[in-house]
Amino acid sequence: MKIRRMWMLLLVSLFALALVVPASASTLSEIVQRGELRVAVQSGAAPYAFVGKDGKPTGCMVEFAREMANRMGVELKVLDFDWDGLIPALLSGKADILAADMTPTLKRALKITFCDPWYYVQPAAFTTTDAAFQTLADMNKPEVTVGVLLGSTGETIAKKYLPEATHKSYKGGGRMIVQALLAGHVDAGVNDDLAVLTVLPDFPPNSVRLLDERLGQGKDPLAFAVRHESVNLWQWVNLFFQTIRSDGFYDEQIQYWMESTDWKKDHQ
Repeated sequence: MKIRRMWMLLLVSLFALALVVPASASTLSEIVQRGELRVAVQSGAAPYAFVGKDGKPTGCMVEFAREMANRMGVELKVLDFDWDGLIPALLSGKADILAADMTPTLKRALKITFCDPWYYVQPAAFTTTDAAFQTLADMNKPEVTVGVLLGSTGETIAKKYLPEATHKSYKGGGRMIVQALLAGHVDAGVNDDLAVLTVLPDFPPNSVRLLDERLGQGKDPLAFAVRHESVNLWQWVNLFFQTIRSDGFYDEQIQYWMESTDWKKDHQ
């Protein structure tokens, strides 16, 4: 009787495993079968993702996703969401991959699985050129309003390193904070340095400056993300970046989108 019970428990366990494994291994095959890779982006975040002058989505992360689709042999569908809608879009199954300038954190990793980092950025504080702020200590006061992006790592960092300041959150890309700063709605802002430097040419020259003193302990990683159960897709995305680093496609895109402003004359 005891042996029979053990066999029954084993059979039940194997049956449960059989139900789970196909589900966790189906994401990539589902993409191939449907002929479409669905990617969630926030399109107000140049050079990562934005709508070009031809009305089509582009940007560094969009072009990486487009190349993923090419190498899968499927079409690419880009889905645009506000920042706080990106993770829900992935979890609901609307998107297969989250492709935003998102930093992996322990809190986010409770909900989604991050792929290997594809790039690193440095958090920075910025203000108007004529502002009196010279250090983070100058900004860390209740009368100073600091603009951040809702739900972003910059929001978390601002609360950690500028706890005494007043924080004001905005939806959208980094451009929103710079606009708020120059309109006088905030006194300073926190975002990654690349996002700030990318949009500055679109505003009056020498109107905004970054503080020399940077936030955080070092550079923050950026990574694509998938659902926890999409193990095979996670493996494929990591292999994709290993492959394009070897064949030159990665360097080509990084130099164009992240290390120059050539993309502006082509797409804006």
